[in-house]
Amino acid sequence: MKRILLSVGVVAVVSSLMCLSAQAAVTQRASASEDHQGKRSSVKAKVVKKHTVVRMAATPKIPSFGQLAGLHGARDVLSLKSSVALVVDQDTNEVLFRKNELAVLPIASITKLMTGLLISEAKLPMDEMITISQDDVDTEKGSSSRLRVGTELSRSELLHLALMSSENRAANALGRSYPGGLPIFVGLMNARAKTLGMVDTSYVEPTGLSSKNQSSARDLATLVNFASGDALLREFSTSTGFQVAVGHRTLQYNNTNRLVKNPAWDIGLQKTGYISEAGQCLVMQAKVAGRKLIMVFLDSAGKFSRIADAERVKRWVESIPASVSKTVPLASAVTDQRTAVN
Repeated sequence: MKRILLSVGVVAVVSSLMCLSAQAAVTQRASASEDHQGKRSSVKAKVVKKHTVVRMAATPKIPSFGQLAGLHGARDVLSLKSSVALVVDQDTNEVLFRKNELAVLPIASITKLMTGLLISEAKLPMDEMITISQDDVDTEKGSSSRLRVGTELSRSELLHLALMSSENRAANALGRSYPGGLPIFVGLMNARAKTLGMVDTSYVEPTGLSSKNQSSARDLATLVNFASGDALLREFSTSTGFQVAVGHRTLQYNNTNRLVKNPAWDIGLQKTGYISEAGQCLVMQAKVAGRKLIMVFLDSAGKFSRIADAERVKRWVESIPASVSKTVPLASAVTDQRTAVN
C-alpha cells in the first residue's frame, strides 16, 4: 500500500529581551505498498499559539469495478466478503460454491500466475542474470519496490519474488527480458489463456498493476488447475520467505499470503492480488477434508477479508458429511450471466 505521511514540526518562539522569534516546518514523504497500491492521506497542520493542531484528511477511496457493477450487493449463506467466489473439487470438477463466477473484473497480481507459467514453460536459463531497469519502474500506480534500478538478480530469483511476494519490478523484468521483448510476452500471455480455454481473460502487461488485466473466477480456476501441475510454480508461490543478495545488502522477502505459514492449511499453489479497481483477490489450490480444492476469491472488501473468506469455506467443506450430494450451490447471487466491466 502506498501511504503519504506529512509530518509538520513547528519550532516555536522563545522570547526574551531580544524579542526574537523563529518558526520552521519540515515535511517528509514516504510511500509503502502491500500487493501493489496504497491509500493516500494528507496531514494539515495549523499553529495556534504554542499548540499544533493536526487535521487528517483522507482522499476518497477508489471504488472497485465490482462495487461499481453492484456485485457487492450479492448475498450468500457463508456471508463472504468477496463479491466473486468459486470453489471447485479439482479431481471431479464439481462446483461446490459459486458466486458471480462469470463476472469479468480486474485481477491485479493474480496476473503474475500467468507470467510465471510462461517463464516456467519457456525453459529459459534460470541462472541468467537480469538487471532491473527504469522500464520496470511502476508508472501505472506509483508503487514502491526494494529492487532499485541497476539491481541484478537471476531469472529464478525474480520469478520467486514475483510469485511469493508479488514483486512488480521482478515480474515486469521477466516479461521485458523474454525473447522478443515485452510486447511479444504479453501477446503470448493472451495466446496461452486462449489455449487453456480462458475465454473471459485479457492481459496488457505482466504485473497486474493495470486494471485492463481482467478475467473471471471461472477462467482463473482453469488457470490454477493447470498451474498447480507445475512444480516450480508450486514451490515458489508457497514458500514462506526468501532472501536475495543485492550488492552488500541481503533483502528478506515474505509471502503475501499468511495462510502458507498456517499448519492447518495444506496449500499447493496460491497467489494474492490487490489494486483499488480489483479489490483484494486470492486464488489457491489446497487440500481440505481430503479433497483437493480450487478456490477463487475476487473483489473482497477488506485487507484481511479474503483470508477470512477462505477460512469460512474451509470450515464449511470440513463440515459437509461424506454422503452429501455432489454439487452444493450456495450463493444466492445470479451466476448464469456473464458480467463484463470495462
